[in-house]
Amino acid sequence: MRRALARPWMLLLCAKAVAAPAPQPAPDAVRPPVTLQADRLSSTPDGRSSAEGEVELRQGGLRIRADRIDFRADTERAVARGGVVVERDGLLLRGSEIDLGVRDFSGWCLAPEFDFLDRGTRGSASRIDFASRTRLRADDVAYTSCPPPARPGERPDWELRARSVAIDFDANEGVAEGARLHFQGVTLLALPRLSFPVTDARKSGWLPPTVALDSRSGFEVSVPYYWNLAPNRDLTLAPRVSTRRGLGLEAEYRYLEPRWRGEISLDGLPDDRAAGRSRHALAWQHRQRTGRETVLELDLARVSDDDWWKDFPHMTPGPWPRLLASSARIERPWQWRGWQGRAWTQLQGWQLLQDPQAPIVAPYARRPQLGVLAEAAQGPLQWRLTSEINRFERPAGDIDEMRPEGWRWHALADLAWPLLRPGGWLVPRLALHGAWYRSDDPMADGRTTASRWIPSASLDAALVFERDADWFGRGLRQTLEPRALYVRTAYRRQDRLPNFDAWARDFDFDSVWARNAFAGVDRISDADQLTLGATSRLIDPASGGELLRLGAVQRVLLRDQRVAPKPDGSADGPALERSVSDLLLLGSTTLVPGWTLDASMQYSPDQGRLARSVLGAHWSPGPFRTVDARYRLARGTSEQVELGWQWPLGAAAAAAARATGEEPAAAVRAPPSAARPMPAQGECVGRWYGVGRIAYSMRDRSITDSLLGLEYDAGCWIARVVSERVSTGVSEATTRLTLQLELVGLSRLGTNPLRVLKDNIPGYRLLRDERGEEPSAWPSTLP
Repeated sequence: MRRALARPWMLLLCAKAVAAPAPQPAPDAVRPPVTLQADRLSSTPDGRSSAEGEVELRQGGLRIRADRIDFRADTERAVARGGVVVERDGLLLRGSEIDLGVRDFSGWCLAPEFDFLDRGTRGSASRIDFASRTRLRADDVAYTSCPPPARPGERPDWELRARSVAIDFDANEGVAEGARLHFQGVTLLALPRLSFPVTDARKSGWLPPTVALDSRSGFEVSVPYYWNLAPNRDLTLAPRVSTRRGLGLEAEYRYLEPRWRGEISLDGLPDDRAAGRSRHALAWQHRQRTGRETVLELDLARVSDDDWWKDFPHMTPGPWPRLLASSARIERPWQWRGWQGRAWTQLQGWQLLQDPQAPIVAPYARRPQLGVLAEAAQGPLQWRLTSEINRFERPAGDIDEMRPEGWRWHALADLAWPLLRPGGWLVPRLALHGAWYRSDDPMADGRTTASRWIPSASLDAALVFERDADWFGRGLRQTLEPRALYVRTAYRRQDRLPNFDAWARDFDFDSVWARNAFAGVDRISDADQLTLGATSRLIDPASGGELLRLGAVQRVLLRDQRVAPKPDGSADGPALERSVSDLLLLGSTTLVPGWTLDASMQYSPDQGRLARSVLGAHWSPGPFRTVDARYRLARGTSEQVELGWQWPLGAAAAAAARATGEEPAAAVRAPPSAARPMPAQGECVGRWYGVGRIAYSMRDRSITDSLLGLEYDAGCWIARVVSERVSTGVSEATTRLTLQLELVGLSRLGTNPLRVLKDNIPGYRLLRDERGEEPSAWPSTLP
């Protein structure tokens, strides 16, 4: 469930545009003086002044301009008539007549029209009555961000109207009577009475409804309600109705205390008509600081059945759709006699969502996991000690019931002597890997307990050479960075020991510099090897930006590696008898303006061809124009092409219009971080944008995942329609259609596809900035 906004949306900006809360009056000693300027000015002994002809009254941030202003000094009251313009705190107010107390801001204004300058929105009312600086009432209110119509009698594309609006900033409450939201002549919303907040403080109320069309659930409508329980607690309830599944409910409860915070999310269907049973998903995250430095972390993710991730891919808790993690962890830092580190205790489990057509093997559950880390520096030497005790258990639903269960204690002692200089480094290192096992069932050799100790030594050296160079007519800095890593690790037979967490590292530019071919603890690869590599870069000295990077690296085996992975990445494979590894090559450049090119390749000397490669090109000639293409090859496994884009449709016609100087001002775009200028009067020119991403498997000759959408920017409103297809099995997929209408300066109605667009399309940019979004009410870290 998406995070709830901090306050309801309806009529909020309308209220802010009518009036903004002013600061409280300053004491007399520091109150800004009132100044009055005009072509003709007359005064009386009792403090009455009359000004005519381009009159301007100022006090601090308040400015009133009119044809005539009558001002009384004793009451500090001004009456302005004829072409009245009031400017104050980003608000521009125009009216035929105004009676205003400069001190307490009480009074009234007839036929006002207002502009909220920092948002580019405007509105009008028949009358505004100011009771004080913090209380007002407006009649016949209209609010929009669209430009004024070119012809009398026409309405803007969208408009929010209310018979009356009463606002009390002290109470953080506004009440609108007879509220109606109109779009293209159609009434989208009509409420007889509505209460809403008028400050940044949160307030209970309805949030924008969401609408979506799903191939598995049908047509869905959800209307969330935000409940501000307390300043540090809130609850969002979202009743949902689906044409295929029936009624459902999403709930999100958040809490925040000085030393803990958390969030509980629940998604339930009491009677899923499509599945014929009740279903639910639950997620709980809790962070707490106990004592002075101890931290408690709780994470829970559970769903009712194995098919949840297929039916609700957007509502599955956690980052992995078929593997839901739950854990409880306590961690505490410590210091003692020059040593420092941390100690932790954890319980970790998994819910495995199995698919009979594509079964997976889940990680072991750890119940418990006890660990300690210690670090110290003694002169130039750096010590690091790590130790853990784990109890490994197979999770429910595991397809391999023969996998062993048991206990493991392991320790890693590491001693390094880093010699670091500006032009390079030299780091000799010694390490000792120890482990003790106790299995519930006999191991391969019949034992139930076993241990192993493996020493290792390494020497890591690198140099950095720099020179000034002239490339492509530009003064640049070129580097050459060679690096060598020698590793020698003793051989110990380990194929008879349990394997709870060891898996082969992916062979790439990062893992090639690892001292162990396996991730995890249970397998330590023997080694007598030398890794050699070099990188060269072109750097712009003025900006520090990297314009070009080229690199190559290869590992040389000085003897056979007997503890090696299998081709599928699992442990206990045949001995590796090759003298050299595959050659890794990489390159990336931004030398061509608007282009980013990158490539990484893995060349197999034995096969004489590429084993893996990734080629990419990203073109972005301007704002809202981006195309990203990727080619991925894993020989014998997959071959895939990916294409993503965001591009204005009909760009050639727009370019021709710009060339002739006939393009309307409304079509000229500002960057997303800048406020977009209001269109010229009577203009609301729209532009279509195409967005999408397609992943095509050349091996299967089919589209694996796709996202296609259209965005229409009319200047004062934006419409989005996005269709997303996600593979959920060998021959299964879920398609979801989302619709959103963004009324610029007011709110977004419908299901928000922006996160999906940003996550799937490299370089995607919002057509509007995020100024209208509410800031999060919860800090990211505990105090």
